[in-house]
Amino acid sequence: MQNPVLIEEYRGGLLENIHPGRICVIGPDREVLFSAGDTAAPLYYRSSSKPLQALAPLLDGLDKKYGLTMRETALLCGSHAGEPVHVETLLSMLEKIGAKEEDLLMLPTYPANQDAFREAIRLGLPPRKAWHNCSGKHAGAMMLQKEAAGSVAGYWKKDSPAQQKILSVIAEMAEVDPASIPIGVDGCGVPVFAVPLYNMALSYLKLACPDMIASAPLREAACRTVEAMKEYPVMVRGNGFLCTEINRDRNIVAKGGAKGVYCLALRRERIGIALKFDDGTEECWPIAIRRILEKLGYRDAQTLAMLDSLRPLSLTNDNNETVGEYRPTF
Repeated sequence: MQNPVLIEEYRGGLLENIHPGRICVIGPDREVLFSAGDTAAPLYYRSSSKPLQALAPLLDGLDKKYGLTMRETALLCGSHAGEPVHVETLLSMLEKIGAKEEDLLMLPTYPANQDAFREAIRLGLPPRKAWHNCSGKHAGAMMLQKEAAGSVAGYWKKDSPAQQKILSVIAEMAEVDPASIPIGVDGCGVPVFAVPLYNMALSYLKLACPDMIASAPLREAACRTVEAMKEYPVMVRGNGFLCTEINRDRNIVAKGGAKGVYCLALRRERIGIALKFDDGTEECWPIAIRRILEKLGYRDAQTLAMLDSLRPLSLTNDNNETVGEYRPTF
């Protein structure tokens, strides 16, 4: 199935780029309010699964056992940008778990936050694992592995107790048979899970509206997860990034993933939304989300203005000259 074009990009009146993809919007009764493209084919969550993966250690009460603060809990859900507060929070969490930075699977890297990156270069610092955006998620899997196996070793392996627990939680939230979920390897080396776009939207609707979750312990874990994201949205990504700025709206629970995936839900309206750009673009996320919220009649002017500021419809060059425009086509 060829998916429709969601965004057109014009330069000087000439169509320069197209961004095809798929969208699924579901309502309080799980009914599809709007869809575009193939919403039934499995897609990898990528990092949009992080708030769902965070439910696994919370479901077992490990946040309480290890004395995690709400800020640390929020980092479990995030793709942090390596700001000082992110590194401080991660190292505190690893210490509570009884793990070290060296126990993290991924290779060392530099921060995504440009100020933190420039400071690291100015000081001549080498790359480090704590700057990796996925390290918070890894810490959550470490907790699960230590509880089940007595050590954090191998927490990233597909058949490890940690990853099997995460798989079961994602399957329950998405309402998909865990045996039917395709599993790949994510950019940071841990398993990555695929479900249809409809089920992604459903999982976020349940995350935002925990009363829809049948299991009482999982429902309570979702409440704690969302509250942490709302109290510390900066831990979900970083200052100036979409995932942090949109989570400042207490009515929205949101998280993006690599290669154009974005999931969000409206708590008050009880609506779940998932989208995927087939070309993997992330720059058009704010435009697509703004369009969807507009069509839903969303009234939070501050959130809509934030989306406009992150990616205006006008296309500018390096000299701040308007040279074209983006046009949503759905």
